Amino acid sequence: MNAQPVHHAVYDTYADWETGHATAYLARAGYEIRTVGPSREPVTSIGGLRVQPACALDDVRPSESSLLILPGADLWDAGDDLAPFARKAREFLDAGVPVAAICGATAGLAREGLLDAREHTSAVSFYLAATGYGGGERYVDADAVTDGGLITAGPTEPVAFAREIFRLLGVYEGEVLDAWYRLFHDSDPQAYAVLEKAAAR
Repeated sequence: MNAQPVHHAVYDTYADWETGHATAYLARAGYEIRTVGPSREPVTSIGGLRVQPACALDDVRPSESSLLILPGADLWDAGDDLAPFARKAREFLDAGVPVAAICGATAGLAREGLLDAREHTSAVSFYLAATGYGGGERYVDADAVTDGGLITAGPTEPVAFAREIFRLLGVYEGEVLDAWYRLFHDSDPQAYAVLEKAAAR
């Protein structure tokens, strides 16, 4: 695969459980996962994982990326420390490169105005309403939503979040995508056979 890397944002208090399904199966599909921090200094997740970012946010270019993933973090609602990541998301979307945001990152994008003209979701509608954003009428009560190159999901939907990423990048399609979701979301044993058959092709 000659696809550009996927850039995964990491910052102190990032929610390490929200993006694991996506990054694991993107890597299996041949994508390089590059972690992006506020700088190259190590950060620590909510779960206590210490991560050394591969690159600093200022050095990331949309033209050199397939996707920017923004996980939730306590810091999204604790001030403006992560606002530069929302501005980088705007840069990506303006360049036609997709962005995937989950949990608190959706509030950061709401504050940046990126949800005003796109259908989107999050934890609950009133969580985003508290940001004062202008996109309330476009809120969708769904597990994950894709619109205009932007994927959004709430904190309890990491599998649906991954599903939308795979769909957008063409990693899995049709019955294989459906089977992957059923296996990891519903523990459907019949879905495993579909995935095994697809892998053998």
